[in-house]
Amino acid sequence: MKLGIIGLPQSGKSTVFEALTKNFVQSAHGDVRLGTVRVPDNRLDVLNEMYKPRKTIYAQVEYILSPFQDQKSGKNRTQTVSPQLRDCDAFLHVVRNFRGPGFDSPRPPKDFFDLDQELIFADLVVVETRLERIGLDKKRGRKVNQDEIALLEACLETLENDIPLRRRDDLAGAQALRGYAFVSAKPTLVLFNNEDEDEKLPDAEPVTSAEACMVVRGKLEHELARLSDEEAGDFLSAYGIVESAMDRVIRRSYELLGLISFFTIGKDEVRAWTIRKNTPAVDAAGAVHSDMKKGFIRAEVLAYEDLMAAGTYAEAKRQGKVRLEGKSHIVQDGEIVNFRFNV
Repeated sequence: MKLGIIGLPQSGKSTVFEALTKNFVQSAHGDVRLGTVRVPDNRLDVLNEMYKPRKTIYAQVEYILSPFQDQKSGKNRTQTVSPQLRDCDAFLHVVRNFRGPGFDSPRPPKDFFDLDQELIFADLVVVETRLERIGLDKKRGRKVNQDEIALLEACLETLENDIPLRRRDDLAGAQALRGYAFVSAKPTLVLFNNEDEDEKLPDAEPVTSAEACMVVRGKLEHELARLSDEEAGDFLSAYGIVESAMDRVIRRSYELLGLISFFTIGKDEVRAWTIRKNTPAVDAAGAVHSDMKKGFIRAEVLAYEDLMAAGTYAEAKRQGKVRLEGKSHIVQDGEIVNFRFNV
């Protein structure tokens, strides 16, 4: 899972990036910053203790911090979005909700919509350019895709009305438009970056009613990220923090994208795999290895809770909790799956 961190200047997006990734290495202004963290999962911790494998592999999240670049051509100003951001699965949009020396009073709704307009504008440029090229192809007698044209025209109308494409499921999820990597179509989690003592969502009704939102205390979480585990525990207790921003953001991001985890277990490796909800077993097998999908025979499935109740895999099998499922079985969150295949 790749999550792009975006926000206006001085929103604290770099602070949030460092708090999430513990990547404190400073880079030149305008450089793309990358950080990878493992997805915390207590179930995997328990499986690790049970099987004591040579390797335990957690699912991972990659965070990408990449600024927009202004380009000026005559009187026209355009925004270019980096390929790294276009390649993201979703955005974390950091919005300032703190005061400080040299800062104006925070205006969360305005700041959110200002940057959202940049996303809309970036997509509008892509759509207009593509429609112009299609128009030229038409004049030259070349064959054009009428379905693509209809979708692009729907995008154009939506964007010209200042509506991000993520509000249109039919457009954001259209297979024919996937290659365009529209930035306003990406699922977005809004992170209101609050003062250290402020845990409440701001009064930002136009945003909170339409978007997935949560509060982070960037400066506080940044300090927490620099501490040892023991010091962090005391810090969490002192500020009444039940779990870190990293854990909360990952969980909400999974919900936003409709993601779940299933597990494979063995003496060599215990591993978590990330898939979308409602994924059939045959496609889940493909997430592990393409050969498993190609030669899929059956999936041996055990719910995590049933394994915990039985105590061992063998006992769960004796109790009839281990099931053999076919290609169409929808893999559930926390299922332990052994794929049988032949190629």
